[in-house]
Amino acid sequence: MADLLWDDVSSFFDPDLMGSLPDVRVPDASVEDWQAVLDLVVEKGWKFQYSEGETVLPVPRAETALSRPADAECADLRVWLASDVLAIFRFLDDEVIDFDVDLRELQGQERLDVFCGFLREIGRRLGKPVLMDPEGDYGHPVLGFDVEADRVVLLAEPLVM
Repeated sequence: MADLLWDDVSSFFDPDLMGSLPDVRVPDASVEDWQAVLDLVVEKGWKFQYSEGETVLPVPRAETALSRPADAECADLRVWLASDVLAIFRFLDDEVIDFDVDLRELQGQERLDVFCGFLREIGRRLGKPVLMDPEGDYGHPVLGFDVEADRVVLLAEPLVM
């Protein structure tokens, strides 16, 4: 059974309402949590690419990626959940694992299921919530992985369209 039904949550995936790049995050994280996510990506066999600026490099240990100088090129990890569904992790803060997804790639039940599965995998591995906020509205999650429920749940009322 799907965590969420597209007909119930489609407004949360409307780029015009939510912004095309919502903020997805794991709060109260640590360097160890970042490393667990890197290990999970490899274990699951998801296609990925690590880069610093325009330079593609092998994936370093999390502590290395997070300890780069403040003026260094931005480090990111691109993870393809499916051939045309991309999550981009940015190594900005060891206390929050954050990544972007493009809502234009997450249209329909099948894509929603892929996305929810990804949030579940991360949440289960870390034993922590994984939250999605509208773009630019940090701290007001609309949905996320709930550790106790062991599934992705709504955290706000969907907008009526």
